[in-house]
Amino acid sequence: MSFDDRQFRDALGAFPTGVAVITAVTADGERLGMTVSSFNSVSITPPLVLFSVVRRAHSFAAWMQVTRYAVNILSQDQEDISNRFARPLADKWNGLIVIDGETSVPLLPNALASFECEPHAHVDGGDHVIFLGRVVALRTTPLRRAQPLIFYGGRYRRLDAGFQDEPPRDAHIFEGW
Repeated sequence: MSFDDRQFRDALGAFPTGVAVITAVTADGERLGMTVSSFNSVSITPPLVLFSVVRRAHSFAAWMQVTRYAVNILSQDQEDISNRFARPLADKWNGLIVIDGETSVPLLPNALASFECEPHAHVDGGDHVIFLGRVVALRTTPLRRAQPLIFYGGRYRRLDAGFQDEPPRDAHIFEGW
């Protein structure tokens, strides 16, 4: 069996993910931020989450040194924020209002949830490093009806408009719910 990087990436795009922006401050006081779709929960007790950073990222060395960071889960109204933090070497913070978290990391206003973390472990993930973080504080949005920003098939999608196909009549997907 053989496949190339593009085929692998396209196949991974069949799995819808939420979109998050990871934020931190370096020891020198420089703000860091990057968009990820690799966020996932790991454990409730202790409260652990993960995301990954590609080793070739310009800010990779700085990410490896941070002592606190936040995972900000974006709403579908924050596509522009996702795009802003997805660009390498851009002035991502210019004109952006941020909230100081309990651990002094910058939080994004109106994020559906923000998880403030301390590093728990770094794990080799091939061309990425997996950041395993222990959640030490969290904040949720008062916007209870806000929908998450979804990435699927190489583009943003909306839960309220993105998937209109009905399941086949002989499907038993929802039985027992």
